Amino acid sequence: MQIGITIRGYRLQKGLSQGDIEKRTGLLRCYLSRVENGHTVPSLDTLAKIAQALDIPLAQFFAEDSLGREMNTQKLSDDELRFLTQIRRYATNLNDSDRKLLLAMVKKFAATAVR
Repeated sequence: MQIGITIRGYRLQKGLSQGDIEKRTGLLRCYLSRVENGHTVPSLDTLAKIAQALDIPLAQFFAEDSLGREMNTQKLSDDELRFLTQIRRYATNLNDSDRKLLLAMVKKFAATAVR
């Protein structure tokens, strides 16, 4: 199990930065980076703080492949996941008509994108 990757996944899924977690937990951003990159293994108390900041139960970190099933985006890069999280955040304020328009625009951009 790579707890750092799991933490990063949940953080990005919720659209939070390491700075946001730093503010919510009091843990330094550089420490959080070391955890997410697998250079440091956090204590159980530290994991509890991070879980609380992410608004998830501590046990969720240890549920086998729960992140992959929940996010269903294991093949996305961090940048792609961050982009989709932002879209999801803003899309909640759109009505159905605006969502359809946005989707049509994205399809048009994708069709004309230089590959």
